[in-house]
Amino acid sequence: MAERYAILSGSTFEEQIGYARAVVDGDRVYVSGTTGFDYATMTISDDVVEQAEQCLRNIGKALAEAGCSFTDVVRVRYLLPERADFEPCWPALRRRFGEVRPAATMLVCGLADPRMKIEIEVDARRPAAPESTSDAL
Repeated sequence: MAERYAILSGSTFEEQIGYARAVVDGDRVYVSGTTGFDYATMTISDDVVEQAEQCLRNIGKALAEAGCSFTDVVRVRYLLPERADFEPCWPALRRRFGEVRPAATMLVCGLADPRMKIEIEVDARRPAAPESTSDAL
């Protein structure tokens, strides 16, 4: 049976709403929609690019805890209330995903808090564990 476990970030939203930052299910990692909140201080910048950078830091931390990285991302979804805010984020997004080229979707929609200007969700596939070699005779 594949291992399944939740990764929590410490965001108060996880407790209040009842979800995990990420779920690892075997070799799959599903990272919840992640916003630009700094979970240590529960603060958020007014700048969409700074929010995108913080989203990526939050996602990177969850991926690392799951045993993978941005290079393992196979799908990314961008959610923004304002279409015009997407293009300024492209350089930050390209730094993380430009070589990886995951499947991607961008949606314009309302977010849970009016301070949120971008939310990013990713799915990743954990790399296979290296096979151990045995010196047994």
